[in-house]
Amino acid sequence: MYVQKLMLNGFRNYDWETVDFSEGTNVIYGQNAQGKTNLLEAIYMMATGKSFRTRFDKELVGFSFDSAEILSHVVREDRSFDIDINIKPGQRKKISVNGAPRKVSELSEFSNVVLFCPDDLEIIKRGPSERRRLLDNAISQIRPQYAAFLSEFNKYYDQKNKILKDWREKPSLLEMLDEFSDGMCRMSAKIIRYRAAYSEKLEEEARKIHADFSGGEKLSIKYKTISSVTNPFASEKDIYFEICEHQEKHREIEKESGQCLTGIHKDDLEIEINECSAKSFASQGQTRTAALSLKLAEREINLKDTGEYPILLLDDVLSELDMKRQEFILNRIGGGQTLITCCEDGDISKRTGGKTLLIKEGRIL
Repeated sequence: MYVQKLMLNGFRNYDWETVDFSEGTNVIYGQNAQGKTNLLEAIYMMATGKSFRTRFDKELVGFSFDSAEILSHVVREDRSFDIDINIKPGQRKKISVNGAPRKVSELSEFSNVVLFCPDDLEIIKRGPSERRRLLDNAISQIRPQYAAFLSEFNKYYDQKNKILKDWREKPSLLEMLDEFSDGMCRMSAKIIRYRAAYSEKLEEEARKIHADFSGGEKLSIKYKTISSVTNPFASEKDIYFEICEHQEKHREIEKESGQCLTGIHKDDLEIEINECSAKSFASQGQTRTAALSLKLAEREINLKDTGEYPILLLDDVLSELDMKRQEFILNRIGGGQTLITCCEDGDISKRTGGKTLLIKEGRIL
């Protein structure tokens, strides 16, 4: 799959710009604050319906515009799709594919992306939410049903938290507590099985990539979920009953605290390098190598699942790597479409045989 053409109107610092991409490697270069990352952001949004830089769509609209539009022509399995996303502050964004209205959750049917940006180093170093986000974004692209389960879980979670927070002022709310707890348990049993299966694949692929990338260091990844779940690969029914029992044990203490204290909203990936916690002990170089290995592993999983490489977006990925590690990355990105941003092309385009695009003040030259 690949994005053939992208048209931006009022998106970030692009007034009206059109760009054609190569099916292979595209090297996007220019000075800082010219619009390189904005271009990747538009493609990421084309595939996922959301930005990787902000939760607020209104921030995507250029200063002198009252709306923004992303139009793209995508090819997947020899079929062509025109994806149109229109953003207007205060309104729900409008999405259409080949002229027909679509939901955000349906965009993964037409294109998939894997992104690496500087913030992804936080996957290794920060808290569990960063690693859950990695799982959720990756699984949702290849299993749209997972995104629906996650959305349903979040609704139950929000409602249960509201009850726990307000029940003292309105005791009758407790009559609904068990209903929302049960909803969380049902969705959790489904989500855990997805996360466990994906985590196993992620470790298998990332371990091999990381060993080559690092010169033999051992990377391991273990999925951590609710302590009462004895086997995250068990049947949905068995996991459900284990979670229900766990919820019941915590019912009174959750009422006292006024919040959900346990659940899959605290799931994590335990990442180790040479049997030491990467979060606690990894150097800056090890952190970058591990994060990149995870993203390249995500790309391989996507290929095996869909039969096509996803579009790979690499935002300023090479600047902190030595020549040996740069070569490793550049040698791993063949076979699909890749967009790489950098401040200076140098010889990257020669090393990859890629197309070069110069960005200057929101213009593609």
